[in-house]
Amino acid sequence: MTSKPEPDPRLLEAHDLALAALREITPVDTIGEPADVRVEDDGVVSLRFENRLHGYPGWFWTVSLARVEDAEPTVLEAELLPGDGALLAPEWVPWAVRLAEYQAAQAAALDGDDAEDDDDAEEDDDADFDDDIDDLDAADFDEDGSPILHAGDLDGVDIDELADDTDEADDDADDEADDEADDVSDDEDGDD
Repeated sequence: MTSKPEPDPRLLEAHDLALAALREITPVDTIGEPADVRVEDDGVVSLRFENRLHGYPGWFWTVSLARVEDAEPTVLEAELLPGDGALLAPEWVPWAVRLAEYQAAQAAALDGDDAEDDDDAEEDDDADFDDDIDDLDAADFDEDGSPILHAGDLDGVDIDELADDTDEADDDADDEADDEADDVSDDEDGDD
């Protein structure tokens, strides 16, 4: 077996360099505390930091550093890598057990929400009614005091008024048709 070379102490102390590299690829709040150090066969040192991204439990921000002769440490790569066991599926749970747990959680959530929703709904209804009354003024009513908008009105258009206009147009069309029919019958009577 070959042993790994002794890591360069300047690479082990290059936390600031590693953090600067990570800040270029991810927000600061996704980078956690230093986790560990891994030394590769070729003298490359990988500094690993805890990951705070949701959905990536067991993953680590990893920055690989190297140093050539008398040069300063340099960053080779910065990436998010899975830790041991991060890619393993959780223990299998039968569907019936998962469904029962889900239904129990939903029932508990509904019981808690119903009590809060009832109180909130009553307060909201009262507030909406008060707001509606506050917004009313004389312009919102006809001369006889009835509201201008009725049930079935659409976007402020009084459909009863539209129906009256349609009825008048239909009556005019019927009158014209009757007049034409009378003219035709008079012409026929005149031919006798």
